[in-house]
Amino acid sequence: MTDTAPAEDPRVAIVTGGSGGIGRVTAERLAADGQTVVVTYAHNPAPAQDTVDAITAAGGKASAVQADVADEDQVVMLFDRTEELYGGVDVVVHSAGIMLLAPLAELDLADLDRMHRTNIRGTFVVDQQAARRVRSGGAIINFSSSVVKLALPNYTAYAATKGAVDAITLILAKELRGRDVTVNAVAPGPTATPLFLDGKQQDAVDRLAGMSPLERLGMPTDIAEVVSFLAGPARWVNGQVIYANGGVI
Repeated sequence: MTDTAPAEDPRVAIVTGGSGGIGRVTAERLAADGQTVVVTYAHNPAPAQDTVDAITAAGGKASAVQADVADEDQVVMLFDRTEELYGGVDVVVHSAGIMLLAPLAELDLADLDRMHRTNIRGTFVVDQQAARRVRSGGAIINFSSSVVKLALPNYTAYAATKGAVDAITLILAKELRGRDVTVNAVAPGPTATPLFLDGKQQDAVDRLAGMSPLERLGMPTDIAEVVSFLAGPARWVNGQVIYANGGVI
């Protein structure tokens, strides 16, 4: 008779913005990888519950929890609730963000403030709790954007917020020395999501699709594949911004 090692508990992942777009596909991919997923939504519970239902129907395990990512009290409660439900947190994927486009000279400063609150403050607040709570062997994955380097007109304010995400990511990776927790960011290029396609004319979409040598837009599954790698086997990738854009840059 041989001894059988006990099965390890599944890793537990929080995915902010997990109710739609890249966030939803990422949540479903991590669940398919065997991780337990907490889908975080800001206001509308229905799409988040749809994501949870899709995960559980496929045999995975998931819950939906409301939290405004820029509100520190709500983010604390998000992590508290995750620990209460599943015993701890191993992976944090911070995909929640907003994109409001205009030339710098014409940008409504209220739009700048909205993006700052969600994209910069939200990243800082979520990463702060992640840095305090993620267990050894875990991963923190932020979302940047390829427009930081592409420097496309009209993206000034959005790219500036994502440049801040890059800085947070690279420095936090060093601040977590000795914790065995990796910190990276994924920087998608043009990707076929409602956030990206909203308000764009077809000729603009075609032009952006043609920027890649692969001559297509990215799909949310392309981005989720990179997140899956960073959230699981990629223990030697740390303090990096991974450009998932089909070779645009």
